[in-house]
Amino acid sequence: MQAFDYVRAASVEDAVARLAASGGQAYVLSGGTDLIVQLREGRRSARVVVDVKGLPEFGDLSYDPDMGLLIGAATPCWRIAADAAIASAFPGLVEAISLIGGVQIQGRASIGGNLCNASPAADSIPALIVHAAVCEIAGPSGRRSLPVEEFCIAPGRTALQPGELLVRVFVPPPAQHSGAAYLRFIPRNEMDIAVVGAGAAVTLDSHGERFVAARIALGAVAPTPLYVAEAGAALAGQPVSPDTIAEAARLAREAARPIDDLRGTAAQRRHLSGVLVRRALERAVERARAR
Repeated sequence: MQAFDYVRAASVEDAVARLAASGGQAYVLSGGTDLIVQLREGRRSARVVVDVKGLPEFGDLSYDPDMGLLIGAATPCWRIAADAAIASAFPGLVEAISLIGGVQIQGRASIGGNLCNASPAADSIPALIVHAAVCEIAGPSGRRSLPVEEFCIAPGRTALQPGELLVRVFVPPPAQHSGAAYLRFIPRNEMDIAVVGAGAAVTLDSHGERFVAARIALGAVAPTPLYVAEAGAALAGQPVSPDTIAEAARLAREAARPIDDLRGTAAQRRHLSGVLVRRALERAVERARAR
């Protein structure tokens, strides 16, 4: 592994200053389950690693039914998945988070790290997208907000500017008569990278018979996690039926831009996109009706 300086940030402002002064050769350590491996294998090169795990904002985890959910960028996955109130309010998000690695990885991996690693196959990102999550970013010019669907701009690249870092993720409270789900296909039973991942969130009318709104997102089928706005828009105002769900699944399948690789072919991924979106929508509808 290449030698680098290790710094524990004293504050968010201190972390920003150190990142800004590094000339693009600094990385933030929030979980480290991706970063340390990448540094060891020479896939990333760092002059300094800035540890933010000790800063209170980065360890935030709070949920209020009226205000929503706040997740600090360094909050480990196990804390989110183990919170009964969060699991009840955001079952689709917890489904995705629970799939990140095994027990040991869950103890340290974070939502912030999963986002900033910007893998097209990341499990948490499609789930965050369908929950309309927003990133809170700090930088030399202050703080700004960015929807999660705009955060990843290419494989391994994010919208963070020089000196910026992800502080927290905000997830708005679920609407009445809403439900969400996340599903993925993998070759093995666990601890594998998604061949395709699909998230869906729906809001139904008070009778549970008509879609009021929907959001759909895919993973591992494009250079970045893919928000398929047109598929969700096609459901708004439509009756809940196999035909309307099938049409949304078709639109998601057509939006996919997969490639062939060792884990699957483009044709297989395109097919799976439609299948998983249909199943995720069906599960989301079932949960919305049960609320």
